[in-house]
Amino acid sequence: MTDPSPSTAEIGFQSVFETRRLLEQGSVTSLQIVEALLHRMAEADCDGPGLHAVLATCPEGIEAAQQLDAERREGRVRGPLHGIPALVKDNIDTAGSEGTTAGSLALALTRPTKDAVVVQRLRAAGVIVIAKSNLSEWANFRDKRSSSGWSATGGQCHNPHVLDRSPGGSSSGSGAGVAAGFAPLSVGTETDGSILCPAALNGVVGIKPTVGLTSRTGVVPVSSSQDTVGPIARSVAEAAAFLGVLAGSGAGADPLDPVTTSRPADLPKDYMAFCDPDGLSGVRVGVPRRHYFGYSAEADALVEAALQVARKAGAVIVDPAGVATAEAISQSNDEMTVMLHEYKAGVETYLATRPTAPGQPRTVAEIVAFNRDHAEDELAFFGQGILVAACEAGGLENPTYLEARERNWRRARQDGIDAALEGANAAVLAFPTMGPAWCIDHVNGDSHTRAGYQAAAVAGYPAISLPVGKVSGLPVGLCLVGSAWSEPLLIRVAFALEQALALCNDMRPAWRSRVE
Repeated sequence: MTDPSPSTAEIGFQSVFETRRLLEQGSVTSLQIVEALLHRMAEADCDGPGLHAVLATCPEGIEAAQQLDAERREGRVRGPLHGIPALVKDNIDTAGSEGTTAGSLALALTRPTKDAVVVQRLRAAGVIVIAKSNLSEWANFRDKRSSSGWSATGGQCHNPHVLDRSPGGSSSGSGAGVAAGFAPLSVGTETDGSILCPAALNGVVGIKPTVGLTSRTGVVPVSSSQDTVGPIARSVAEAAAFLGVLAGSGAGADPLDPVTTSRPADLPKDYMAFCDPDGLSGVRVGVPRRHYFGYSAEADALVEAALQVARKAGAVIVDPAGVATAEAISQSNDEMTVMLHEYKAGVETYLATRPTAPGQPRTVAEIVAFNRDHAEDELAFFGQGILVAACEAGGLENPTYLEARERNWRRARQDGIDAALEGANAAVLAFPTMGPAWCIDHVNGDSHTRAGYQAAAVAGYPAISLPVGKVSGLPVGLCLVGSAWSEPLLIRVAFALEQALALCNDMRPAWRSRVE
């Protein structure tokens, strides 16, 4: 199958930097870019292969493009991403006519009254929000037997590389949309794998920031301990440029999101500055082989080859470098205990910010009841066991919750990632993000094996997934994890490895129906 929208392929796969050059030259306008990308979505998202990466387009994007073009003509440029289009995951509030649903029909009844803080920062920087991307409903916090990328409002998102394969989740459309050339940038959210997983499966770059680097105000929550907002792009440099905007570097903490007050005072203003092609030289890279390899022999082989490339580029490979608590983290129920408590408190606080409407839920129990009342649409493929369990969770003063959170942080931070880095005298850890994409299955749910990013998720530490090759046309990602606030180092290492591998052009989707 060829590209379903060949007339827009050139602009759909232009880098942010090439697009910016053309805008500066006057060879193209932001309006022309936005119109071309909207046309591409129309041909490939609902029609054609039916990717379903986009839940709703943003009509205000046309007006924003016109305004930004006028500002450019007048010599007023807001920043390096002035006039660049992006997708925003549909659990992040936008005040436009497209609304914000988190994939749920329950939230389709009203629209947010204002933009999330990260969206405010995007618009202030001149980024054009052109569409809301589909996602795993409620950020995949609904039932253990779910199908990633499915939502009642958006349907099933597909992987553009091989259409019967999963796009991963929960930032499914954010990953698939960038891979498909719908926009060069997208915004995702992560609690445990929701940026890294779709980045890996769709052959793009995802950065999960340290919890507290980006604001969560106006984002439908799962876990205040683990939620973070981050960029997805086709290259490390583009993701780094976008991260600076999302973080609002120089803008200070968000007073409505207290966790951002933990941010260092000297945050970088420009994460692009760390994109050094010699960034691997002398960097010690730990390989946690025991727990984070072995999910896929094919993925392991590609990551092994990438590590050899890193070695030739000057990295010191420390192998093995074990995370001693990895098994305890994966086998414990503490992460779920924390998430259930934080979900109930966070979602009910969020729901109070939405306008009132008949049938609009205000509690998790009312969400559960709404789904039962609309079972034909909401419960057609899988249930809501996690939501039911959240109804029974106690408050945030509950000792069960507080003790589980403390154990989580101790296992994942000082006894986990920090100890692994110190024991190996390493700067970063590297391992397969996960195996290749699995077949979409609405009967049995997701069938993927384990992934390696859980410790970083529980710790609230940063991670990057970047493509290192394909298996039968399916992308494979390598994950880099560091200590808190180590985004500059991770970007430096990821950029240098990406340049050494030189795979960016090889990661465009083939739009195949299935693995042949």
